[in-house]
Amino acid sequence: MKYRRLGNSGLKVSEIGLGSWLTYGKAVEDQTAHECIHKAYELGINFFDTANAYEGGKAEEVLGEALKDYTRSSYVVATKVFFSMGSGPNDRGLSRKHIIEQCNASLKRLGLEYIDLYQCHRYDAEVPVEETLYALDDLVKQGKILYAGVSEWSGDQINNAIEIGKANQLRPLISNQPIYNMLERYIEQEVLPVCMEKGIGQIVFSPLAQGILTGKYKPNQEKPLDSRAANDSVNGVINSYFRNDVLESVQRISKLAEELGITLGQLSLAWILRHQGISSAIIGASRPQQIEENVKAVDVELDEETLKKIDQILEEIKGFAPLR
Repeated sequence: MKYRRLGNSGLKVSEIGLGSWLTYGKAVEDQTAHECIHKAYELGINFFDTANAYEGGKAEEVLGEALKDYTRSSYVVATKVFFSMGSGPNDRGLSRKHIIEQCNASLKRLGLEYIDLYQCHRYDAEVPVEETLYALDDLVKQGKILYAGVSEWSGDQINNAIEIGKANQLRPLISNQPIYNMLERYIEQEVLPVCMEKGIGQIVFSPLAQGILTGKYKPNQEKPLDSRAANDSVNGVINSYFRNDVLESVQRISKLAEELGITLGQLSLAWILRHQGISSAIIGASRPQQIEENVKAVDVELDEETLKKIDQILEEIKGFAPLR
């Protein structure tokens, strides 16, 4: 495994992280989840991402239980706050009340004394940014979190928060967690430039586009019954990729991977990690073998010719405009 600093902070995270969205506490049995987390740790992954909203806190419980056998200083736990955790008017968002209460609840579910990285899961237009930043800063002062970050914030929102933090002498945000893969590249336009200038590291999720960039879904074919895409509870997330022009392009990129002697998944992860602004790519896994395969991506280096070929293929997808 290789490690990178998370933005301008001193925190080092594994280039491949393990997440629990749509998997642990839901689609994957707890024992299998533990096996995946243990395999990730054995392979050098030190960054584990979750959120309070993942299955109402169950994902945090599964992660905390699996990590309790390891020395606390050897791993980095990230969780999030924003989405609804109850039916009350204050049970969501980024108010001071919700942030403080949910941090305490996450610590209890995780079984930890502190959270390494606490992230604002989305931007909250109903709460003053100052209120959110002061709450996060107080949690750091109390030792309940070590660092704070955001997820899926725009470049302007991130820049504004940074300026407000500086004006009030608050501890700086260190990370943003956006979606990023070959098919979802919006952050290249504004988010990455702003974050690289301001020292904010990117921890990207869905690097394999919900499995599309593994090549298992073929154009003009039905979704495999045992696949994530066939699961009615999650297929709204993945269905946007099910276009023949997208799937055909993915098959062409898969052939490039074969020529390089690697899997499409490894190629897709290496393509992400080529960017200096990316600190870590979060994978999901329902089997330990998937993790063993994906971590090999950290040793793959893509030359300019290969990157150019990938862009040429992606440019043929209707409505797709690569930004590099």
